[in-house]
Amino acid sequence: MPEGDTVAQAAGRLHAALAGRLLVRSDLRVPRLATSDLRGRAVLDVTPRGKHLLTRLEGGLTLHSHLRMDGAWWIFAPGERWRGGPGHQIRAVLGTEDRVAVGFRLPVLELLRTADEPRVVGHLGPDLLGPDWDPKEALRRLLADPARPLGAALLDQRNLAGVGNVFMAELCFLARVTPRLPVGELPAPERLIATAKRLLEANRAGPGRTTTTPQARARTGQRLYVYGRTGRSCLVCGTPVRTAGETYGEPGRDRPVYWCPRCQRGPAPGGSG
Repeated sequence: MPEGDTVAQAAGRLHAALAGRLLVRSDLRVPRLATSDLRGRAVLDVTPRGKHLLTRLEGGLTLHSHLRMDGAWWIFAPGERWRGGPGHQIRAVLGTEDRVAVGFRLPVLELLRTADEPRVVGHLGPDLLGPDWDPKEALRRLLADPARPLGAALLDQRNLAGVGNVFMAELCFLARVTPRLPVGELPAPERLIATAKRLLEANRAGPGRTTTTPQARARTGQRLYVYGRTGRSCLVCGTPVRTAGETYGEPGRDRPVYWCPRCQRGPAPGGSG
């Protein structure tokens, strides 16, 4: 599930493969971009912004993509068999003389002027992995609506950019509160902001997402405390981890929420007690 750390990894791979090279292949497989041809343009850089990817091209153009739940960019050598999904899921192909980048299942793909990037990412809060990171501003935004559930506030990219459902669940566990706790009741919110920064930084270069301590991993073999561990024992107290669905202001889009009913205080998600 792409979050700020995996998007930063994807940007790094794309940048290493494409930056400083001319495009000799361009195939954008969405109707509004079907006639766009980027061949002959050099790729200047690939920059992550929260969960967004900005591929900047000479001539003042940016190819903006978003991975959402299961999108991905894969890098191949010329002639190598493409993996990552069936052909009908391919949305973009960018090729140089020695590399081909293929975007699968990209729900957002658009070409815009680089000067217009604020139109698509200007609403985002401080980026946990970006040069604009400002913990005081992130804290101010997070606490702006004290009655809002903490889980919803963390997932709102306008507050701090880069946290998705996995990190939201793990951050709530580490703060020992449920995602339903009103954010204004969160003890030591500055510590949670610092923990979010530390976790994303620690995971931006690793192959597997990890939030547990080395001691916990050595003892249990688990890389996450609660996410995806429904019914399994909490790594701290042994209580079965619970799950519920939450929409967080997006009707029809339930997100699975995980928590330990003993270690985490606050209202139970899903209205389950």
